[in-house]
Amino acid sequence: MALAPINQNKTKSLSHLLFLFNRIWTEQKYPSQWHEAIVIPILKPGKDPSNPLHYRPIALTSCLCKTFERMVNARLVFELEKQGCISPLQSGFRRGRSTFDNLVLLETQIRNAFVRRNHLVSIFFDIEKAYDRTWRYGILLTLFNFGFNGNLPIFLRNFLSRRTFRVRMGNFYSNHFMQSQGVPQGSVLSVTLFIVHLSQILHHLPSSVNGNLYVDDLQISCQGSNMTLIERQLQNAVNKLVAWCNNNGHTISPAKSRCVHFCRKRNIHLDPVIHIQNVAIPVVDDIRFLGVIFDRKLTFLPHILHLRKRCERSLNILKVLSKTSWGADRTSLLRIYQAVILSSIDYRCMVYGSARPTVLRRLDTIHHSSSRICSYHSVPLQW
Repeated sequence: MALAPINQNKTKSLSHLLFLFNRIWTEQKYPSQWHEAIVIPILKPGKDPSNPLHYRPIALTSCLCKTFERMVNARLVFELEKQGCISPLQSGFRRGRSTFDNLVLLETQIRNAFVRRNHLVSIFFDIEKAYDRTWRYGILLTLFNFGFNGNLPIFLRNFLSRRTFRVRMGNFYSNHFMQSQGVPQGSVLSVTLFIVHLSQILHHLPSSVNGNLYVDDLQISCQGSNMTLIERQLQNAVNKLVAWCNNNGHTISPAKSRCVHFCRKRNIHLDPVIHIQNVAIPVVDDIRFLGVIFDRKLTFLPHILHLRKRCERSLNILKVLSKTSWGADRTSLLRIYQAVILSSIDYRCMVYGSARPTVLRRLDTIHHSSSRICSYHSVPLQW
């Protein structure tokens, strides 16, 4: 149902909507049409479009259903935060939290290890199809253990059960299919229910291993002077995480997971060997975590080079729109620069800003070139 008819007479329509929502809540009923979703496949960045596994399914549901979900979600989030049900190490989709929390926490741990001349080994996990394989009964069981009862769990049970979907490609629709597990991506309540359930994985980490989550981006780390001890502690933690995932319908991909050994010691030392179900986790020199590339010596040089290359491609937009006799005006060019280039440079600059000045200077040419283009480059660079 579209929202246009409701907006024509808001006062009367909202009154009827509130009456409808109260009946659904108190009578513990759920409209059958709200169970249906239209799935739009979105290709993941840099993936092969011919592979169906490289698409992210985004579910479009009823507008009225989403409105009701927002009301329920607001109350649910308030109670979850009030009772401290969500782990403080989960930063995804929480008020006052962002990727900055996870990035600063990781950088601080690496810096502390360097100061103490220790090793720090960090593992970045990839959970396959985390949304689509979430155990629905596990979500309801987690909320029950938190003390939620009454109409809320019944509404959530109705929301999760008997869900169907159709795939839309252009103007064509597929047949109806049943969604027997997981939560619908694109739904308002799905994110909250997902992080409530997945955050429980952090409680299974040993005290010697640190971890954090941003929605389903899981990272753990352990530091010390003895690599054998670090390897043993991390292997124990990985075994516990894999066991929890197996019991809750999730699967950790050993091929897509990565391990980074952060160390500045000059002597020769072997990299850790950690397994996920008898498959060794690949050890890499750098990893992209929440948009920032961390290298093993924390120089941030790979991140700066990647950022510069990305901004150089964005400069072409300004070059096309900027001419001395025609093109966009100066204000429009500056707005494009701020939206496309400056936003990329500013993203988590508090994290990579600790790099050496010689490394950070590589971004100065991007800023200078952008300023010259936005102010009309009729003046040569050298006099």
